[in-house]
Amino acid sequence: MAKPIRAVMFDLDGTLLDTAPDFIVVVNQLLVEQNRPTLPAETIRAGVSNGSKALIKLAFGIEENNEQFEPLRQRLLELYLAHIAVYTKPFPGISALLDKLADNNILWGIATNKPATYTLPLMAALNIHPAPLSVICPDHVSRSKPDPESLFLAGKQLNCSPQEIIYIGDHKRDIDCGKGAGSITIAATYGYVDESEDPASWNADYYVNHADEIWPIIEKYL
Repeated sequence: MAKPIRAVMFDLDGTLLDTAPDFIVVVNQLLVEQNRPTLPAETIRAGVSNGSKALIKLAFGIEENNEQFEPLRQRLLELYLAHIAVYTKPFPGISALLDKLADNNILWGIATNKPATYTLPLMAALNIHPAPLSVICPDHVSRSKPDPESLFLAGKQLNCSPQEIIYIGDHKRDIDCGKGAGSITIAATYGYVDESEDPASWNADYYVNHADEIWPIIEKYL
């Protein structure tokens, strides 16, 4: 029998927050700057969880060894930082979930591969309450997800074991991270799942199609 859980950790983009609307704007803004045709919103949305490198590959069809790749990526990040919280908001059901966690004295936090340069200004702009008690970015670990180091650090910060954490994410790397740490894993299929991905192959402990489905799972471990 699993231990009662003491904390819930979320991936950021595509799990806790719907950041895609701001990425859609800035990716297409960059394409216009480069005299390229814009991309459909859903095409960009599916790639958001994979980060800036994946978005440049998607938008321009070039690889990292192309001399234009890094200048384009840096310009994308510059545009994003200026547009970081215009349309971004928690996914439907997340705010109510965070309130339920607080009502039940369950700690919550974030473990993301989004660098602190973007994560911290975004969280400050949104000013979510109750606030996360742990925000772990790649800057804070030596090995980012799918390595479980982020959740080991979360356990130390929240004064609990990884086995007392539920980790929720919308990508295989999140589930691998959670499983590697010994945490309970929930795959958020409402997030940015690429059409080439099969979430059933991730072997998560649970799957949800909406954030409203998360609390009934958590209740099992109280």
